[in-house]
Amino acid sequence: MADVTDISIYKEALSQFATGVTIVTCGSEQGPVGITVNSFTSVSLNPPLVLWSAAKDSKRHDYFANSNHFAIHVLKKQQIDLCSKFVKPTQGFEEIDWQYNFHGVPILNDCLALFECSFYSKHEGGDHTIFLGHVDGFSIDKGEPLIFLQGKYT
Repeated sequence: MADVTDISIYKEALSQFATGVTIVTCGSEQGPVGITVNSFTSVSLNPPLVLWSAAKDSKRHDYFANSNHFAIHVLKKQQIDLCSKFVKPTQGFEEIDWQYNFHGVPILNDCLALFECSFYSKHEGGDHTIFLGHVDGFSIDKGEPLIFLQGKYT
């Protein structure tokens, strides 16, 4: 059995689990904020809760930690280019179709699924914060999901 203190091997083992790819967005006084995330999952059907996590040292972390609403966008296979657009906290929205929702959250167009959430709770998770959102509304589209597996998009 490998030693979990060897982070590179541990990350390689984790990469054997395929995940979907999402972009989580929120509004801020500096403008729209987005972050690429693969730690999204359903938590509860009643009430409808979902979670995702962000590294505490991320430049985007505090925007989400201080937000009352956020949106989770499940990406389609052909939206792979969106993953690299969100390099800096308030960048990534240039040259893509989006608009603000009723709560001032940026909503990206043409995603496979969209979950508009209000903040439910947050929890310490080592070097990450786990954010739980109450799903206030959602939409779904047709297409193939963008998958992240073994360190690559597929």
